[in-house]
Amino acid sequence: MNTACEHLAKASGCWVEVIRTEGSVPREAGTWMLVTADALAGTIGGGHLEFDATAQARALVAQGGDGFEQRFALGPSLGQCCGGVVWLRFTPLAQGGTGALRALASRSAERLAPALQVALFGAGHVGHALVELLARLPCRLMWIDSRDAVFAPRWLQEGSGVACEHSAPVEGAVAGLAPHSQVLIMSFSHAEDLEVVAACLQRQRQRADLDFIGLIGSATKWAVFRRRLAQRGFTEQELDQVTCPIGLPGITGKEPEVIAVAVAAQLLQRRPN
Repeated sequence: MNTACEHLAKASGCWVEVIRTEGSVPREAGTWMLVTADALAGTIGGGHLEFDATAQARALVAQGGDGFEQRFALGPSLGQCCGGVVWLRFTPLAQGGTGALRALASRSAERLAPALQVALFGAGHVGHALVELLARLPCRLMWIDSRDAVFAPRWLQEGSGVACEHSAPVEGAVAGLAPHSQVLIMSFSHAEDLEVVAACLQRQRQRADLDFIGLIGSATKWAVFRRRLAQRGFTEQELDQVTCPIGLPGITGKEPEVIAVAVAAQLLQRRPN
């Protein structure tokens, strides 16, 4: 995305958007890509459809002219066997930060509105592996740890797509989480994990606006936590809001990357249609 946007800042481009579909198609209406003479961002599904659409977009950029709409049947003539039909809109964008590009920025923000709001507590091995995955998925990610200087420098850069926050005590960040956050708790300390879970349950009691509370660890760890949280006055119904262990069942392995894949898959299962 960054490469294409840099080119769009100084070159003409074309916005290609799926405006309608019928039958089996690779991407849904609203999907888009940005095309310049030598850069591409986003995808409308790949294959010959995207290949042909990219060629037409670049021809429009090179030759000028008005935008247009076109129907593509995903059959043998296009070298695809999906069987559906896609209608694309081609919109030329003027050079160098004009009103068209400002409109593009606005429309891009709408198209990129994430389906998941994720708050990740913990910058350990699994946390780092998860960020590598989640940063590439349709989610807005808040990454929180009580330790300073534990976030990889590249995630601290503007435009990384990850908001890193140092919070001490770490549970203090719970109150400021965005509504409908999917919370993942995996700090370096079981004591910290317990406090974050407690803060999440307290927020649920007050606002009931966290969509998921997931705690890394074994069933034994959760049994200990459950007893301690009950001693603090949380009811069985409140405690049932916590998922522990986390991760999609059936994905085995204790490597950080494997755990990260299982957790990311679990979040994607919860993604709204």
